[in-house]
Amino acid sequence: MGIVDIIVLVFYFVIIIAIGIWSARRVKGQEDYFMGGRGFGKLLQTFAAFGAGTGADEPVRVGSTAWKSGLSGVWSALMWIFVTPVYWITAVWYRRMRHITLGDWFVERYESKKLGAAYALFALIFYSAYLSGFFSAIANTAVPLLGVEKIWGIELKFVLIPTISIIVIAYGVLGGLTAAYWTDLLQGICIIVLSILLIPFGLHALVEKFGDPETMTFMDGFTIMHERVSPEYFNLFGGPNSSEFPVGYIISLSLIALVGIVVQPHFIATGGGSAKSEDGARIGLVVGNFLKRFCTVGWAITALIALALLAGNAEIAADPDRVWGVASREILGPIGFGLVGLMLACLLAAMMSSADCYMIVLSGVIVRNFYAPFINPNASEKKYVNVARLTGIIMIAAAATLAMTGGSVFGLFKMAIELPILFAAPFWIGMFWRRANRTSVWITIGFSVLFFFVLPPLLPKVIPGLRSNQSLIATTQITTTTFSREATAADIARHEGWAAATEDANSRYASDPEKLAAVLEKIGAEPPTAEIGQPIQITTKFGGKSIFWKDGVKKVGSNVELETISETEENGTKTLVQRRVGQMEGKGSLNIDFLLYRLVGMDLSNASKATLETLRLPPRVLFPFLILIVASFFTPRNSKEALDRYYAKMKTVVDPDPEKDAAKLEAAYANPESVRAKKLFPNSEIEIGKPRPKDIIGFLLCCLACFLIIQLLLFLANIGAAP
Repeated sequence: MGIVDIIVLVFYFVIIIAIGIWSARRVKGQEDYFMGGRGFGKLLQTFAAFGAGTGADEPVRVGSTAWKSGLSGVWSALMWIFVTPVYWITAVWYRRMRHITLGDWFVERYESKKLGAAYALFALIFYSAYLSGFFSAIANTAVPLLGVEKIWGIELKFVLIPTISIIVIAYGVLGGLTAAYWTDLLQGICIIVLSILLIPFGLHALVEKFGDPETMTFMDGFTIMHERVSPEYFNLFGGPNSSEFPVGYIISLSLIALVGIVVQPHFIATGGGSAKSEDGARIGLVVGNFLKRFCTVGWAITALIALALLAGNAEIAADPDRVWGVASREILGPIGFGLVGLMLACLLAAMMSSADCYMIVLSGVIVRNFYAPFINPNASEKKYVNVARLTGIIMIAAAATLAMTGGSVFGLFKMAIELPILFAAPFWIGMFWRRANRTSVWITIGFSVLFFFVLPPLLPKVIPGLRSNQSLIATTQITTTTFSREATAADIARHEGWAAATEDANSRYASDPEKLAAVLEKIGAEPPTAEIGQPIQITTKFGGKSIFWKDGVKKVGSNVELETISETEENGTKTLVQRRVGQMEGKGSLNIDFLLYRLVGMDLSNASKATLETLRLPPRVLFPFLILIVASFFTPRNSKEALDRYYAKMKTVVDPDPEKDAAKLEAAYANPESVRAKKLFPNSEIEIGKPRPKDIIGFLLCCLACFLIIQLLLFLANIGAAP
């Protein structure tokens, strides 16, 4: 990075800290700090939803998964597109709750302050895991952008992550949600710039490197991209690693995302709760998230350009999480004018726009649902705000610590999206069914914690023999397919990349054999090469994944070998199916939900990696709902008075004027039967409201927008493709 890049970064930091200082003067109490006084219009609500929902991990994650899986890798972020139409409905819920935190909602609906405290604990764990993925993404990207692995002899991430944390704390802690939303407006613009900046410059770089700059325009870069990247990389639902994101896995990820997103703590604010009106809540949430979907298209095209331009890059071959950083450095670095600094500022903006919101929301949950009811219920407003600021600092510190010791960006993301299953069923059922009660909710949460998070790591420790149990060390069949096709420029570039990465790894880790072996395994076997147009033999291998153990299996002794199941040849394609046999031992947590599949007779020996990942999701989605529904029939109801008030409130349209809104609520509370006509099933315990024309039309338009965005992605990805 040059001096201009550093100036760009410093200027960005000065602006956002100044916003924090300005916003701090407006904070008078909890509602100002946690909700900004509920005074945000459509513009700020849009960029709040956009900024809070778009983290620095997402372009990095798309770059990494697309590098390995081609265009289908975009589903690591685009899976949320199928959830977006539902936001048109849910935004109204959050505004009608009229609460500051989702913990408040659980307290009101189930008449339990302890349930609010449990939700506060969940929020702390969730944000520590979720935000750590953002910090990890920044660290992985900053190394190639800054061009250094260490500063003052210290690994870069141990300097960069704490520095970013301090800056987020500086402006977020000062100004609360108002500071977060105004910085989100600035940072949202930066994210849009980030999403498109590399595309024109990357296409131009392709022309400069592989074409004729004298006769070609940057649009010819699309043609070069298709010449240098194999056709299978442009399959939206497959690719070279066709098992990575098949349709079933995408649907399952989207379903668990939909079930869990509604209880992510920040949704009470960015999901509509901080808006002036219901329309502002809806438009802000939906438009903000569709902005994110458009940006995801940009990230995918950028990743394909990187595939064509940097297939021979050693850094990426060793660590695909560095795709975005290396691409930014190689494409923008030679141009100058502070573009590398701008890219890093944009990535920081993507991370910080989420971090500030999460910090404020979590501090609100801790203060209102733990500190106030159980520690100091008579504190002053100033005291509550100061405790909130301290809580925000603790959360950022926890997330930063986990990022410096945690795993891959995508791995942290997958872990985070599963945590909300603890409270998802109580939320969905409680929204629409009067019979759900606090006792059944505690039973459901207890089951989910035990079955999904405690027993899997605990059982192998309590019963060590499980690890060597022969019926539990089964792995999926290993399928090796070999066929011939004409070599492309991409094949040659990938071989060059493999050779460069292997040489670099052998040099860098010569003194650490264990690390060297791990890096060489990640780089993979030597890819085939030949002159362009000459026959080349392609071999793909899938399978060998442990069915019952999260971290796989390891050899015990030297008697593990591959046993051939079948060997066939058809139309020039040879297929070899094998299985691993011998004495092995399980590693990590036990996938106890897969024991249920074995009990019902399912044979998973030929399942793909994505199929196994898909099968993990139904129990996590369905079991808590079934437990809650059944338990509700055998446990005491909550009070009729509290239920009447709650459902009357949820069917009372919000008035932007607080005084008028309070009067409307009092009228509804005084006569809860008056809202019965608004129910879809008036004489039942099902509390689903009748849909209005605005609800139906908006939902259908959102579905149409989803279709158009996917078509836009396919259109852009196929520009320049051979007819």
